[in-house]
Amino acid sequence: MICGIDEAGRGPVIGPMVVAAIWMEEKEEEKLVELGIRDSKKVARRKREKLADYLKKKFYHEIKVVKPEDIDALRAAMSMNELEAYIFANLANKKFASIYYIDAASANEKRFEDMFKKNLKFDSLVVCEHEADLNYPVVSAASIIAKVERDRQIKGISKMLESKLDMPLGSGYPSDKRTINFIKAWIKKYNELPPYTRHSWDTIRKIKNEMTQSKLKDYP
Repeated sequence: MICGIDEAGRGPVIGPMVVAAIWMEEKEEEKLVELGIRDSKKVARRKREKLADYLKKKFYHEIKVVKPEDIDALRAAMSMNELEAYIFANLANKKFASIYYIDAASANEKRFEDMFKKNLKFDSLVVCEHEADLNYPVVSAASIIAKVERDRQIKGISKMLESKLDMPLGSGYPSDKRTINFIKAWIKKYNELPPYTRHSWDTIRKIKNEMTQSKLKDYP
């Protein structure tokens, strides 16, 4: 039995991070290749959703939705890499696998592997690599499940927030100008951050500083 683990939504300033783990027999990876399962970012959305449905019906899997407030609370005690390794291990501990394939979040693959093993209760082989979702179909499968669930989560969040502020939320990522403009507009209207925001993100600190400086300039 092997297990692949990956996440979606590590970097957004709005919305949860989703971690998915999937278990299968090693020989079943061949079927994934036949289905064209690869990194979730390289699969069209509609096909990704169909593949996720198939994978969830066919294989044992676990999904963890890490809420923004939980990310903020945990980051007060650990780094984002430590947080991710901790959650990866918590999912891995749900079911034994002889080999765990995980996508390394840290620039130092060995360090991330050690953080994962520290919380893993099984004495199993761990393969920890950058872009494991490109190299191992079982990790690609986990990536697809995580991505589809993250998209579902952000769709619901967008619908709720946009109903209270008539402008697009965007993807939730700091690089998305729509998201940054949405946060600024929300603060101006409600004098607080939008729900589902990661308060511990540097992006929020920068937005607050920028808006404070803007107010000071307007002050006579």
